[in-house]
Amino acid sequence: MAIKKILIANRGEIACRVIRTAKKMGIATVAVYSDADRDALHVRMADEAVHIGPAPSSQSYIVIDRILDAIRKTGADAVHPGYGFLSENPAFAAALEKEGVAFIGPPVKAIEAMGDKITSKKIAAEAGVNTVPGHMGLIEDAEEAVTIASSIGYPVMIKASAGGGGKGMRIAWNDKEAREGFQSSKNEAKSSFGDDRIFIEKFVTQPRHIEIQVLGDRHGNTLYLGERECSIQRRNQKVIEEAPSPFLDAETRKAMGEQAVALAKAVGYFSAGTVEFIVDGHRNFYFLEMNTRLQVEHPVTELVTGIDLVEQMIRVAAGEKLAFGQDDVKLTGWAVESRLYAEDPYRNFLPSIGRLSRYRPPLEGRWEDGTVVRNDTGVFEGGEISMYYDPMIAKLCTWAPDRIKAIDAMATALDDFEVEGIGHNLPFLSAVMEHERFRAGRLTTGFIAEEFPEGFSGVRPDEAAARKLAAIAILVNQVLQERAVQISGTIGNHRRVVGKEWVVTLAGFELPAALETSPDGTSVTFADGARFSVASGWLPGRSHAAFHLNGEPMGVKVDLAGTAIRLRWRGMDVTARVRSPHVAELARLMPVKLPPDTSKMLLCPMPGVITSVAVKAGDQVEAGQTLATVEAMKMENVLKAERQGVVKRVAAIAGQSLAVDELIVEFE
Repeated sequence: MAIKKILIANRGEIACRVIRTAKKMGIATVAVYSDADRDALHVRMADEAVHIGPAPSSQSYIVIDRILDAIRKTGADAVHPGYGFLSENPAFAAALEKEGVAFIGPPVKAIEAMGDKITSKKIAAEAGVNTVPGHMGLIEDAEEAVTIASSIGYPVMIKASAGGGGKGMRIAWNDKEAREGFQSSKNEAKSSFGDDRIFIEKFVTQPRHIEIQVLGDRHGNTLYLGERECSIQRRNQKVIEEAPSPFLDAETRKAMGEQAVALAKAVGYFSAGTVEFIVDGHRNFYFLEMNTRLQVEHPVTELVTGIDLVEQMIRVAAGEKLAFGQDDVKLTGWAVESRLYAEDPYRNFLPSIGRLSRYRPPLEGRWEDGTVVRNDTGVFEGGEISMYYDPMIAKLCTWAPDRIKAIDAMATALDDFEVEGIGHNLPFLSAVMEHERFRAGRLTTGFIAEEFPEGFSGVRPDEAAARKLAAIAILVNQVLQERAVQISGTIGNHRRVVGKEWVVTLAGFELPAALETSPDGTSVTFADGARFSVASGWLPGRSHAAFHLNGEPMGVKVDLAGTAIRLRWRGMDVTARVRSPHVAELARLMPVKLPPDTSKMLLCPMPGVITSVAVKAGDQVEAGQTLATVEAMKMENVLKAERQGVVKRVAAIAGQSLAVDELIVEFE
């Protein structure tokens, strides 16, 4: 059959991604949207758009009847589900089949078999796929969860049977965490998937998360397209992915690929899908789950194979045979993907919502040095990041002939990515790109917890980096001073002279330096004689500029904060003050302003809804005791007491919506 019009039953960047390929293939597209997405980018990009209900996904994007109504209104003959929402819902695929509409995805029976993690593990074992030890039966209550976890042996992973995307997952290291984790996983699973079934399996220590991309047609042809390393995770949610894995050898890659294909064939799978494995330090691998849909991180596979997975899904749905075989699949170069989230890394990555007052991604394309930049996004400058959906803003990808060049290209692209108006994880992504352990490829799923045990507080520049930023601050200051002179003009026979001697303070460093200008260019010389040639086209009002220090390019974000200069680069966020030597001497005598004391307050760490408050005025609480629960962006966040104390008053109630830093509980 020839597909003429595709309805995308999704939103955001994946809807935009599908629309791009459909347009390339000459296929008309239909977007669906909720109240919150009326002005969304995917709505603008599609040929047609249909309103499907209120903002909550439970009343719009996952209501099958609303999607079917949109199909009937527009005459769409195929549906691409993207990922999340209805993408792995067998009832939805069955409803489309009954309607005579092509589902751009796998058959219903495969979705049913692989969508239930308990069933999928049994099928995997029967197909000869390595599986993780665990309890495959359903668990009724928290006490049974504790009993099972103890018998398996801690640590264990508590998981929602119908889960995905890190929702409904908890790691428990003892009975208390098993009991609490069971309830939290059950609550999240019910909220996110409408299915609160839970199971438990052994948590593999020092694990890597490596997945195999599979692709099959309706004619019995199934192959694997290499692997993706997805070990950089936070709260079981992938943050950075790459292809191929820096850990696998050819023998292990082949074995994993063949097992993935065997599993796909066991359930009659066709279309694109992903088989996820956990891999230990000895390259032993165990089946985790199969995602019967397109993965968020599919672009890195596309970049190293040259295969458009969305196009292949559409062709398979139309009944076409794959035009290539396993021997035709070649992995070329290296690709890295960074997920840009509306999450504040300085607040333990809590969700952030609001308007994107500035959104300027780096330029996409292939550059002279052979690297490629790609940005899959579903937002635009001036648009809103809503509390109702996943906080992903964009997926920034780079490709290069080798891994280190791909990482360096990513670091540069992140430097050039401007996002303002909300909290976001760009600084953290930049920090990971510069991290020695990441660059060496020594990865586990515990990387973030191990390398940032106290959370992320930014990257503190070393002296070499501080000097680079100080030289840039002096150049920016020079531009500002020269402009001020031109505005003020000449008074009498006197024109204000801009000084050449400066003292820069930033990140705890105090760096005296002199600026020199000559026909050959501008330079900054520090007190010990170290000299930097500096150049840039930065002008006041520009929030980003390309600077060159001794010929080295640096993409730096520049903001003016009163008399100070804020500079952001490679995960560093510093406030530089450029003063004359005399003013710097006086500044040393100024007292330091202390921040307000909030030690006796529990403040809301993110915009969200209070789902429960576990204490009342007069209660004695112990360290680690649950105080309240906040739900935001489909994630349940349990707030606990940091120390022993007595509750003075409770300022919030269940069901109340709070902004960041609003008071929940005050202690005596």
